[in-house]
Amino acid sequence: MNIKQMSYFIAVAEELHFGRAAERLNVAQPPLSRQIKQIEEELGALLFNRGRNAVTLTQAGERLYVRLQKILADLEDTKLEIKRLGQGAEGRLRIGFVGSSTYGVLPTIIKSFRANFPQVNLSLLPMNNAQLHRALIRREIDIAFARPALNDLEFTTRHLSKEDIVAAVPDTLETASNGVVSGEEVAANNTILYPEYPRPSFADFIIDNFERQGIQLTKRVFTMDLQTALSLVAIGEGICIVPATVASTRRVGIKFMKIGLKLEQTALSLNHRLDERGVQVNKFVTIAQQVARKTI
Repeated sequence: MNIKQMSYFIAVAEELHFGRAAERLNVAQPPLSRQIKQIEEELGALLFNRGRNAVTLTQAGERLYVRLQKILADLEDTKLEIKRLGQGAEGRLRIGFVGSSTYGVLPTIIKSFRANFPQVNLSLLPMNNAQLHRALIRREIDIAFARPALNDLEFTTRHLSKEDIVAAVPDTLETASNGVVSGEEVAANNTILYPEYPRPSFADFIIDNFERQGIQLTKRVFTMDLQTALSLVAIGEGICIVPATVASTRRVGIKFMKIGLKLEQTALSLNHRLDERGVQVNKFVTIAQQVARKTI
């Protein structure tokens, strides 16, 4: 039984009159009668009692009517669901991100996307750059917010924002210049760097940045992520160099200071696979770029 035959049966079952059902379907009555007869022969059951003055459903016909109503309703729901998926209005999106991005534009991007596409299920997965790279290659995530950008010929990279780097220092630390820590003062303390591995990473960006200014960071303390690094700063373990947006959130035991060097800015990037064809990804990227332009 095909969908067309199902709709023919439903029409006759609801009208209980072959002539009215034919008019409703905009078909001639003889072909409709033949289709119903063909269904009965296929199923091996009489579906209608055909009296001289009335047409009624048999018990088999009543059961088929109930089942086909559900089947056709499910089919219509499925068509609508697939259409919405195709339009990017439903589905899921797996987003990997470095921890520092949560202090910048990422929260605003997520809020904006949720407001526009509330039916899309977002999975938010904190990772370091190496994990983001591996997860994109393996198609375990759809989008990666990385710092610095992920370099791979299979990826498309969009730079969302650039910002200065600042020093997160224990609130007990005194410096020669009020509100500014010199490169030498940073080097004189433990430098808390993250992530510890794999490398190269944001840690190497910081080390290379200082070395280009003639400052060697020899007292290195490595940790796995930004939050742990900040916790170590708060207990006086050393100084951590972070993106400036991290300073937007107050933390007990920490103060943020400018660095008395001309250092390269750090960039937050959005990365996804070149062969990604998901509508949700395209819509997310569009919103992310719009938010980033308004924020800059």
